[in-house]
Amino acid sequence: MGNFVDRAKITCKAGDGGNGSVSFHREKFVQNGGPDGGDGGNGGSILLFADPNLHTLLDFRFKSKYTAEDGGDGAPGRCKGKTGADLIIKVPVGTVLRDAESGRIVADMDEAGETRLLLRGGRGGWGNMHFATPTRQAPNFAKPGIKTAVRTFMLELKTIADIGLVGYPNVGKSTILSVVTAARPKIANYHFTTLTPNLGIIRRHGQDIVLADIPGLVEGAAEGVGLGHDFLRHVERTRLLLHVVDVSGSEGRDPVADFDQINRELAHYGDLQNRPQIVVCNKTDIMEDNENLERLKAHVAPLGWKVFPVSAAAHQGFDALLDEAEAQLATLPPVQHFTEEELPEEEGLTNDFTIQVEDGVYVVSGPAMEHLIRSVNFDDVESLNWFHRTLRRLGIIDALRAKGAREGATVSIGDMEFDFVD
Repeated sequence: MGNFVDRAKITCKAGDGGNGSVSFHREKFVQNGGPDGGDGGNGGSILLFADPNLHTLLDFRFKSKYTAEDGGDGAPGRCKGKTGADLIIKVPVGTVLRDAESGRIVADMDEAGETRLLLRGGRGGWGNMHFATPTRQAPNFAKPGIKTAVRTFMLELKTIADIGLVGYPNVGKSTILSVVTAARPKIANYHFTTLTPNLGIIRRHGQDIVLADIPGLVEGAAEGVGLGHDFLRHVERTRLLLHVVDVSGSEGRDPVADFDQINRELAHYGDLQNRPQIVVCNKTDIMEDNENLERLKAHVAPLGWKVFPVSAAAHQGFDALLDEAEAQLATLPPVQHFTEEELPEEEGLTNDFTIQVEDGVYVVSGPAMEHLIRSVNFDDVESLNWFHRTLRRLGIIDALRAKGAREGATVSIGDMEFDFVD
């Protein structure tokens, strides 16, 4: 159990964009060379790769912080800064990423070998060569690169399988898996022998069917009793359930009551109660009589689900069961893909802002305010004029006036303070 991890939390940050350069052409015998500051390089992005060779999220227990390379700053001579290297994070196939803050799914890595963009690197800032105009031939300012935010994600590994074996502990699910596939799970005559999902492949008629042995469920599993959520997570993608019941009564249990209890747990966890089922009555080789089997058949009949008596220990009854499973899978939709929502682009800095008065200082804050301050060369008159025009265009001047700001009042944006000029 210690080596199988199916939940993890990571923090990621795409690379910041490099800053644009302020530079002017210098050459012998050339007076008043024009601006030639290069652009900053774009920051590296963070990508996800669904690696079929990974089967657990254990690696993320030892490394949980991922940062892509920043873009390089621009240089004189119209030289663009170096583009930051992308960072690729490898995850097992079937990994679902959720934004930790909002809880929404941002990526479902359910296809082996696929690569997905998780976070885009910040855009590099423009050098001063872009700001030359007929009336402004020597711009002494450039744009900074876009800073990216740190994001936190929750990773959940949801097993991808066509068929899931469910049932109470010690009903013979692992033995069935070993009989119909080449998998060799741990098998023993005690509860919770299986503590992690085991996968096997059934090869029939030229097709491969993936079968998952889901660790035994108990009453209250949907509420997290025992390892309930850890187990039920791996049933979500299965297209068909083989509901294994011990009809021998060897442990003094009632198969009808067990059948109903497991279905109640499935019903409480998502929409699993609507998942097609085949009822597998195991341990027929040690039944004293057919009473339990007949009772269960009569109980299941109104649901329309097929019932198959088998003996995993004696390797009996599986041909008919597998034929029926194969026939049902041919009519069922593909493995579930979870609906994804895109994260807002870091470059889409909104112009929303708030103004608060703290000890007589008018504090302006908002997503784009720090970037705005970093864009200004406070030693350059033209840059200051652009800054004032931008404050007016964004409505900040009017908002300050409405808050009571008067000529000479102190205004704070980011780490800069200046006097209010109406």
